[in-house]
Amino acid sequence: MQLVRWGILSTAKIGTQKVIPAMQQSDLCEVLAIASRNQATADEAATKLGVPRAYGSYEALLADPDIDAVYNPLPNHLHVPWSIRALDAGKHVLCEKPIGLSAAEGEKLLATASRHPELKVMEAFMYRHHPQWQAAKRLVEDEEIGALRAIQVAFSYYNVDPKNVRNVAEIGGGGLMDIGCYCISLARFLFDTEPKKVCGLVENDPNFGTDRLASAILDFGTGQASFVCSTQMVPYQRVNVFGTEGRIEIEIPFNAPPDLPCRIWHEKEGATNEVVLDVCDQYTVQCDLFSSAILNDTPVPTPLSDAVANMRVIEAIRASASSGKWV
Repeated sequence: MQLVRWGILSTAKIGTQKVIPAMQQSDLCEVLAIASRNQATADEAATKLGVPRAYGSYEALLADPDIDAVYNPLPNHLHVPWSIRALDAGKHVLCEKPIGLSAAEGEKLLATASRHPELKVMEAFMYRHHPQWQAAKRLVEDEEIGALRAIQVAFSYYNVDPKNVRNVAEIGGGGLMDIGCYCISLARFLFDTEPKKVCGLVENDPNFGTDRLASAILDFGTGQASFVCSTQMVPYQRVNVFGTEGRIEIEIPFNAPPDLPCRIWHEKEGATNEVVLDVCDQYTVQCDLFSSAILNDTPVPTPLSDAVANMRVIEAIRASASSGKWV
């Protein structure tokens, strides 16, 4: 069987702890190489993970002719620059969310991708591919909760480490970029359209300058989505979806465990049905789908334009929070 040969840009924890092990479980992927800014770090990660090749620079990895695709889990400010370099080196790109620091930066990546129509590019919103979200999407589309009217999301964790990239404003830190993007993405996913206007409220950390607490309302015309996200609050995540005739509750919407079944609850006409999903690793599912698009030359599950649209909503929420008005 033909495999997609992957190179990993950096030894970021999301890659070494989540994505690489998931790729190694795939029947369509081979993790061929990993790169760091220094050789010793790359060697250590490669040995620990059983990756055949280790490079002491990102440039060296991109120069490897045997690598078909690149996974980019670099800090947010490096997403677009290194994804562009990967495309120009002839590699397919799976880039971590959010796609960049701004919608305009995302547009630059989109423009580069358009010059390489033979290459696949996708933002790595792994949650969308998990069976629990596919089930939720079908329930909404089949009107099993009636007409979709409202979505409520809570997503939080506690992190006050000044050295953590999520707390460094200059490189795209903050809750909206890190986890608020999920809240926005899922609302757009379920409503299957863009919000007409948004209202945001943001509290910044006085030392980091990053948003540590953010709330927003997204008006889709036919319904609304609201969320709260925080980087300095009790760890929690939950999604509730409400329709005219029923509701859906997703227990672990984003960090779905790879070794335990997930549950969602579907309530309709006064009866609640617990739906238990088979155990799966959502990162493996994501890699399978992206690799299949490469091998079969078919569209990726989520087009890059979706990533740019998500960034526009983040920017609108910030603009609303700054002006105190709907945007």
